[in-house]
Amino acid sequence: MNFDDPIDRRGTHSSKWDKMESLFGVSPDDGLAMWTADSDYATAPCVIAALREAVDHGVFGYSWEYPAYFEAIQWWMKTRHDWTIDTDWVLTSQGLGNAIALCLDVWTDPGDSVVIFPPVYHEFAKKINKTGRKVLECPLVRDGDTYTLDLDDAQSRLTGAETMLIWCSPQNPSGRLWTPDELRAVAEFAERNDLTLVSDEIHHDLIYPGNRFIPMDVAAPEARHRTVTLTAASKTFNIAGQRTGNMIIPDATLRAAMKQRLNTLDYGPGALAIRMITAAYSPEGAAWVGAQMQHLDSNRALFDATINAIPGLWSMPLQSTYLAWVDFSGTGMSHDEVTARLRDDARIASSPGPGFGTGGAHFERFNLATQRYRLEEACARIKAAFADLQ
Repeated sequence: MNFDDPIDRRGTHSSKWDKMESLFGVSPDDGLAMWTADSDYATAPCVIAALREAVDHGVFGYSWEYPAYFEAIQWWMKTRHDWTIDTDWVLTSQGLGNAIALCLDVWTDPGDSVVIFPPVYHEFAKKINKTGRKVLECPLVRDGDTYTLDLDDAQSRLTGAETMLIWCSPQNPSGRLWTPDELRAVAEFAERNDLTLVSDEIHHDLIYPGNRFIPMDVAAPEARHRTVTLTAASKTFNIAGQRTGNMIIPDATLRAAMKQRLNTLDYGPGALAIRMITAAYSPEGAAWVGAQMQHLDSNRALFDATINAIPGLWSMPLQSTYLAWVDFSGTGMSHDEVTARLRDDARIASSPGPGFGTGGAHFERFNLATQRYRLEEACARIKAAFADLQ
C-alpha cells in the first residue's frame, strides 16, 4: 500500500495528464496535473488481482447476472455507512455523469428547471444544459471556513418550473459533510416543491478522521418515494476509467421507470468493471481505503499549511474528498491573474473556480490525490509563484 511509488501517467490516454496542455496551457513535460478528480497512484491490490485473474482466464465473452456484485455493494454500504439497502434497489450506469444524464432524461422534460446549490461540481450545470433543461442556482452561503444552506432564499428563487434537485454530498468542491438535520431540511424542501431528489454521493468513502458521512437515505428515509442516490467505487479506488456507477433507488415506481429506460437503451455493465468493483467492496478493499485516507490526510495537512502561510490565500478545511478548495480573494487579484501565475509560474493545472458556478469566482480547486513528492513540488511552486505576497 505504497501511495508514493512513482507512476508516469503521461502518454497513457490519461485525461488528467494528457489533456492538461490543450485545456490549461500547461505541458505535461514540466507541469503538474491537479485538476480532474482521479488519483495518481495505483488502485488496491485486491482489485488488480481480480482483474489479473480475469485476464489469465483469457475469455471475455458475454456475461450474465452478478449476484456477488450486488451483495458486495450491499455489504459495503452497511459496513461503512450503516445503510441497509436491498440488492434489488441497485441499478448500474456508465459512471455517474451518465447516471445524472439518465436521471434528467427519465424524470424531467426539456425546458424544466433543475435546482443546484453552487459552488458545486461543474458537471451538474453542464449536464442540465446539454439535455435542454435550465439551471436554477440556489447559492450556498459562505460562513467562515465552510458553507451553509439558506433554504428560505432558495425557496424565493423558485418559479414553479422546477422538477428536480441535484444534491452533492459530500460537497464538491468544498469537502463539506452535511449534518442529518441539513439533509432532512433538503429532503423537506424537495417534498414541499415536488422535486425528484438526486443525491450524488460519489465521494462517500473519502472521509477524514473525526468525521462521518451520512447518506441522504439514512437521514431522510421518509423521502424514499422521491430519492435517487448515486454512488460509485470510481473515486475511492481510482477506477473511473471503467465508467461504472450505481443508482440506488428504494422506490419501486422510480426504479421501474429507470429500469425501462436502461432496457430501451440496451445498457448493461462491463464484466471486467463488475469484477473490479466486487473485489474493491471487500474487507481487503476497506483496509486499502483506510491506508489511502492516512496518505491523503498527510497530504492535506502539508498543502493547507503551505497555502495558509501565504498572505491572501486560504484553503478551506476538508472534511472529505481529496479536492482542496482555495480562496484567492485576499490577494486582490483577478481570476485571470491568479490562473496566469499558476499556469506560467507554477506550471500547475488546477480546476478554475468560476466553473463551479456562483461563489466560485475567486477560487481554484486542487487535487491532492498524488504522490507525496509531487505534492511537495506543487507546494514549493505555489509558494514561489506568490512569493511577492510573503
